[in-house]
Amino acid sequence: MTETTASTTPRTDTAPRRHELLAGSGEAVVLCDRHGTVLAVDGRVELLPDTGPGAMIGARPDTGTLRWRRHDLPDGRHLWYVRDVAEETERTDALLAERARSGFLASASRRLGLSLHPARTARAVVDLAVPKLGDTAMVLAPPSAGRVSWWRSDASGWVQQTRLPEPVVDAMAGLRTHCSPWVVEELTEAGWLWPAEQRPVSALVISLPGNGNPAGVLVLTRSAEFTDEDLALIEEFCSRAGIALAGAALYADQVRTASTLQRSLLPAPLPYVEGMSFGAAYRASREALRIGGDFYEVLPLSDGTALFALGDVCGKGVEAAVLTGEVRQSLRALSRLERDPLRLLALINETMLDGKAMPDRRFVTMVLGHAAPAADGGLELTLAVGGHLPPLLLRGDASVEPVDLRGTLIGVFPDARFAGGVVRLNPGETCVLYSDGVTEAKGSRGMFGERRLADALTGCAVMPAGAVAERVELLTTEWLGGRDHDDIAVLALRADPTC
Repeated sequence: MTETTASTTPRTDTAPRRHELLAGSGEAVVLCDRHGTVLAVDGRVELLPDTGPGAMIGARPDTGTLRWRRHDLPDGRHLWYVRDVAEETERTDALLAERARSGFLASASRRLGLSLHPARTARAVVDLAVPKLGDTAMVLAPPSAGRVSWWRSDASGWVQQTRLPEPVVDAMAGLRTHCSPWVVEELTEAGWLWPAEQRPVSALVISLPGNGNPAGVLVLTRSAEFTDEDLALIEEFCSRAGIALAGAALYADQVRTASTLQRSLLPAPLPYVEGMSFGAAYRASREALRIGGDFYEVLPLSDGTALFALGDVCGKGVEAAVLTGEVRQSLRALSRLERDPLRLLALINETMLDGKAMPDRRFVTMVLGHAAPAADGGLELTLAVGGHLPPLLLRGDASVEPVDLRGTLIGVFPDARFAGGVVRLNPGETCVLYSDGVTEAKGSRGMFGERRLADALTGCAVMPAGAVAERVELLTTEWLGGRDHDDIAVLALRADPTC
């Protein structure tokens, strides 16, 4: 009896699609009758070039790297699924290698992102490179003042720029020098292959790409040749390392710039003027910056008197700090020409308007005063106010008296009008100037407010000026309870009692 099989059925237009589907599975499929005679082969037929219809397949056909898996059909026929184990192993190895490569790069990115310190970032680059990328590694920073800093896993230092080997010079210029015997020779002659180590077979000097310019150079050595796969991984790693080093260098530059700005804008130590004492407290809204829009200034004059001021620049942060510096410099320069507070405020207003780029809505509020010792040991204060909170006078009987002076903002109107007046401090009495960072400090129970400030000052009547200022700043900080706040500035002037 002749057995009817699927192989006698003419192929239809769906056969190529089935063949492609089976080929995509990675297996060859062999249909056999109940006696083991091959009826059809489909799928990855290239795995079985000598097997076709009519061939006989035994019960255990596994040969070489081919693995056969049998599946019996209800009508007595059976199928063999055949796959190449060597190919699967190769694909698995490739997949594992790619996962290891991706895992290494991801781990490197995380570690390189942990620090913005240039030296620690360079050290991390070296630690990550050994032994994954090379037997030894060295990172060199871009030249600075004719010197090049370098880091290894066990040491760091610097070398004169004129003593760099040619491959390193090329890499510093952005040219990537790959491994070659010439590189090993160049590094050996320059003394850069360290005596304690065996002479490497390969050396690689590669530029670390940065922000427009190389962020440094990585030197790798190996006791074996670098493969193409090694070079691809190294270049990908160098891209990440270069970004991290460039970011750390940029951050370090910003820190140095901010530090220089801070030193130039921080208030000078309060001077000593006979017959009077000053105390101040300051807290910037951004603690890391240490400077902001509030400021105070005390300028002793040659005649034994003093100019003093406390102001508030519109805004916060660096922009406000820059304007603060401009206003303080104007105040210092103009005080050599004018000592009357009202006229001095008018000159500052004109100076700000002359240098203002339109539209520019920055403005300043300020209390400016001139303190002159009186014959009885007290002080005569000539005050001028431009848009600022009124000063408070702490009297000898512990009462607090506001000086009702307001005036308009400084740096807004050409015809600004400022309020002025004269007050007297008896020996032991204090004048307190403060910014709105005190009265507008928001705590869990609302704003600190002017009334609460006045109540706090009633207990400070016998305190020296420095203690009064620190007391106000402390109470304000406690009221905030750790919340965000505006710049806080306090300046206290006390008429020293005569002994």
